[in-house]
Order: sequence, then C-alpha cells, then structure tokens
Amino acid sequence: MYETTSGVVLNVIKYNDRHNIAHIYTDRHGMMPYLVAQGNTAAARVRNSMFLPLSLLQFESRIVPGRELCTLHDVRRTCLLASIYADPVKNAVAMFMSELLSHAIPERERDEGLYRYIETAVRLLDSLDRGVANFHICFLFHLGAFLGIEPDVESYREGYWFDMAGGTFVPFPRMAGTCLKPDLARVIVLLSRMTFSNLHLFRFSREQRNAVLDAVIAYYRMHNSTVGTLKSPEILKQLFV
Repeated sequence: MYETTSGVVLNVIKYNDRHNIAHIYTDRHGMMPYLVAQGNTAAARVRNSMFLPLSLLQFESRIVPGRELCTLHDVRRTCLLASIYADPVKNAVAMFMSELLSHAIPERERDEGLYRYIETAVRLLDSLDRGVANFHICFLFHLGAFLGIEPDVESYREGYWFDMAGGTFVPFPRMAGTCLKPDLARVIVLLSRMTFSNLHLFRFSREQRNAVLDAVIAYYRMHNSTVGTLKSPEILKQLFV
C-alpha cells in the first residue's frame, strides 16, 4: 500500500549503475533511504534535479517490512527553492545543514517536531535577505533542543565556563578539553537568544563566528559520535567576513 509522504532530501549516493540512494528525512518515518533511478534522458535530468540537498518533496512511497530500501513514485516539489541553489553563499549553508543532519539524525526515528523545524528552516533560508552569515549557527544551536542536547543556559553566571560534557555552566573547568572558556561560554548563552527573525542583529567577527562554529560542532560530536568529521564547515569559514 502506498502512502503520501513529505520529506527533506539530505544526501544522494551512488548505489549501482541504474540507481542512486536518496536519504530523505520524512514527516512519517524519520530518516529513510529511497531508491532513485538514474538516467541521461531529459526526464531523468529533471527528476534528478529534484533530489538536490534540502529539496522539499512530497511523494507516494511504499514501505515493506524487512526491506531496507524503499521505493517512491509521483515525486513533486512542495516548494521551489529560488535562491538556495542560485546563491553560492546560501548553497554553502545548505550543504552544511544537509551534511550535519545526515550524520546527526538516526535512521527511522520519527520526530514530527524536528521535521517541521528543518522544513521551516529551509524555507526561511531560501527567502532570507539579511543575516545569512549567522543562519547556520542559529540553526545548529536550536537543533540541539530536538536532539536532546540543548545547553542549560539557566545555569550560566558571569565568568562561568561551559562544561560540554554536562551541557551546563560551571565556575571552574572540570576536565581538560571538555570546557569552553568564559568568553566563548558567554557567546553560547547569547546564541540562545538568537532566532531566525533577529539573527541579522547579532554581530560577530570572522574569528568569533568560526570559533563558535567549532565549539558547537565539538559539543555535538561529544554527545553524538556519528557526527564525526565534517567537510562543509571549512567552506563556511572562508565565506563570511
């Protein structure tokens, strides 16, 4: 039996000479792998263009118990992303988001709230005309709430360190390499006040933004071993002044 499913494309990898595998985070089933036919015809090229990172799709899918790969039919876009793929800066942010999500989200774990957060973020990134330099940091920080690793900002006091292992702020570092110094700890609290609506009001130098990005990724990696080494952050670090 087929069902109508909405999803966000996270990545596509080659499977064999005839098919690719698209990993799509869906509203009904969480992260799912789908077979996507390859081809060189005009129709195939149009179909493949719908599976770019962060594409928002709706399709008919059939999930068979015990079968790892799923099939999909009648694929259609739910939103034509006008600027993410045309703007190289937004495209770099999108690549970071898709790479991080591909590593951080477990397969077949449904979370409708997380799905709505990702879908909303993609739509906002596409329409954004200011504050793009802070978008990936804002997205990354608030994603933590859905993954169960949101920092306890209520424990912050001026001059405290941020204990990444415990997700709390402490007066003294507890273990070498697991705590952020007070200057970075203060920025972590600042990020909790950043939203997609006000992110253009926050001013960071390139050094500050890169240090914050490294710190938050290290925090994710400490709580989720599947995050591993990401390639896209190095591209982002070169883009924003």
